[in-house]
Parts: sequence; C-alpha cells; structure tokens
Amino acid sequence: KEGRLDIGNTIEHALGYIYVQEAASMVPPLALAPEPGEIVLDMCASPGSKSTQICQMMENRGILVSNDFTGDRMKPLGLNIQRMGITIAILTKMYGQWFGKKGILFDKILVDAPCSGTGTIRKSPKTLMIWNAKMIERLSVTQGHLLATAYEALRPGGVIVYSTCSNEPIEDEGVISDFLAAFPDMQLEEIHMDINRSPAILEFEGKKFNPEVRKCMRLWPQDNDTEGFFVARLKKN
Repeated sequence: KEGRLDIGNTIEHALGYIYVQEAASMVPPLALAPEPGEIVLDMCASPGSKSTQICQMMENRGILVSNDFTGDRMKPLGLNIQRMGITIAILTKMYGQWFGKKGILFDKILVDAPCSGTGTIRKSPKTLMIWNAKMIERLSVTQGHLLATAYEALRPGGVIVYSTCSNEPIEDEGVISDFLAAFPDMQLEEIHMDINRSPAILEFEGKKFNPEVRKCMRLWPQDNDTEGFFVARLKKN
C-alpha cells in the first residue's frame, strides 16, 4: 500500500524513536549541557524538541520543568513528551516571568525566547510579511524580562542558555548586552562546538554592545545550511 513517505508517518516516529528537528535548533541544549540528576527549566518549551533533547542528555534522570504559556502550545508539548517516553518532565503552563516568584532554584535554565523568527525565512517566507521594527522592539523587552526571571530562578554557579531563531541584533547581542549591564555577576562563557559560525555583532544602529558578546554564537543560514540562530551561555557567579 502506497502512502506518504515522510518520517512523521513512520512507526518509529510514532513510538518515539525519532524526533524531527532542525539542526541549528539542537545547538542550545548542547550549549546548556544538562547532566543526569540536575534540576533544569525549559522556560519556553513548546513544541518540545529541546525539552526531549535535554531529557535524552540527562539520560531521563533528574527533573525537567518544561513550560509554556498557552493551552494551544501545551498540547504538542505534552504529546511529544509522552511520545518520546520522557518520565522526568513536569509540564507547567504559565508566563515564564512567574518563575522568579516561585522560590525554586534551578541548576540550568534554557530561555529559547519568543522572537521574530527572521532566521527561518528560507522555510517560512511569510515571516518577512509580518516583520516590523516595533515588533522587534516589543519582543526584545519580553526577552529581557524572561532573562531577568531566569536570573532570579538560577542557583549560584548555575547556567542560563539564551537562544533565538532570529538574526536581529536587537533581539540577540542587544538583549545580552543589556542583561550583562543589569546583572554584573553573570558571566558570558565561550561555546565550544566544531561548527561554522559568524562573528557576533558589536554595534548596531549607533549602539555599541558589551564587548563580551564576542563569546556568543551567531549562526547565519549560510554558515551551515541551517536556520539562522543565536546562542549565548551565561554563568551565575
């Protein structure tokens, strides 16, 4: 019997042996480097590709709080967590900003922030149709708030990885530069991976960013034939 041949229609996919994930999207969990037994937060988790990757790296041991903020986004997250056989994930539905008020301290936090998605235009041209400067500014404010919340919820010595699928400096180096100014006990760390990358942007529209943003990973689509992505790893001293 003939049918669709895409991976999503295979028995292996249904049984959780396979998760289809864009290559650049795998970089943030690799930069986070979660370990078995740790307490980890994926603040903006849906649809769950990074959460399931994190749990695989943790060997399904420890605790992962996998969060998103709407019911519509929770549905695919829950389905993928279940399909992949994850048993250490706690699913929560709340605005990420609330975690700073809960009194829970995490070893590691992934903030894969909501963004303009300009790094995805090769597969989603409609992204260009909804782009506008005010949207970028509004998103950067939200991204900054999410990072500030992650700081409050992070134990001393813990690690935050901030990532976007945006190539906009205002959402990327700009957010990190402002965050470093607000929280001087946070330190950017180098991300050591054997992949092509481009230099971080140090100045945009007349605004100079903290020189430390050189340690961030900026991936243009042409670097590795992937989506565009931005990744920063920060440690709390």
